[in-house]
Amino acid sequence: MGKQVISTPVIRRLPRYYRFLGELEREQIERISSRELAQRMGLSASQIRQDFNCFGGFGQQGYGYHVRELREIIGEILGVHEHTGVILIGAGNLGKAVAAHLDFQKRGCELIGIFDDNPLLAGTTTANLTIMPMETLESFCKQRKPQVAVLCIPKDAAQQLADKLISLGISGFWNFSHFDLRITNPDVIVENVHLGDSLMTLAYCMHRRNNET
Repeated sequence: MGKQVISTPVIRRLPRYYRFLGELEREQIERISSRELAQRMGLSASQIRQDFNCFGGFGQQGYGYHVRELREIIGEILGVHEHTGVILIGAGNLGKAVAAHLDFQKRGCELIGIFDDNPLLAGTTTANLTIMPMETLESFCKQRKPQVAVLCIPKDAAQQLADKLISLGISGFWNFSHFDLRITNPDVIVENVHLGDSLMTLAYCMHRRNNET
């Protein structure tokens, strides 16, 4: 019997569950019902139960969910305790911000290398890592074997670099290049991030609301 296929919307809600449960832990709340969790998250209780049932179901009828245990289970599902090796390509303003302000280790990853083709950046430090020139990328990948690449580079360079990185063993991309990578290898996972799309979605909602009032 094959593995159950989990829908993308369910997967995208898991980090949000993990984050909200962490907030409950910090508030020293030991247990919570699906109804109470739904109210906090702006979801329905049935949606939460359906999501959790995709992974076997959690909690006890009449008791609800034990907050710490549920967060640990979701953390295991997300792989937050793993240390997947990550490299970041592009140490400009965005790349430096991602490296400096995102705690990779709390999210199952370890940032092990930063690269940029600007010779003025080579040898400088960000996020406690020395920025390396692109000429060293291949030897670094062969030695350290990272699995994920964060791309903070111009969109016209993204596809060619992604193809090269796949040949070097990269099997996951967190792509900020504003270009949707075309990857035919089914074993390679791509998360394209378009910050502008999110802003435009907000703009649309604002525009629609303003026109309806």
